[in-house]
Amino acid sequence: ESEFADRFPLCELGGMPPLGELYRMPVYMDESLLGADWIAFNAGTHTEVIKMDTGVFKRLVKPTLCNFAVTH
Repeated sequence: ESEFADRFPLCELGGMPPLGELYRMPVYMDESLLGADWIAFNAGTHTEVIKMDTGVFKRLVKPTLCNFAVTH
């Protein structure tokens, strides 16, 4: 995580949010998350979380959709 500290200067190590456009980085999202009403992710710290409508997240972040998660 310390290798990322310079890329995320306002975030705690390990608390980086999946908002790639803010950091000029791509965001990848598993397609299985599209079925969820909402997603939750770090808000830059280990104690704050953002809960967002999945469709809104997809529209704002424009993630690359992939199939990398295993579902049971």
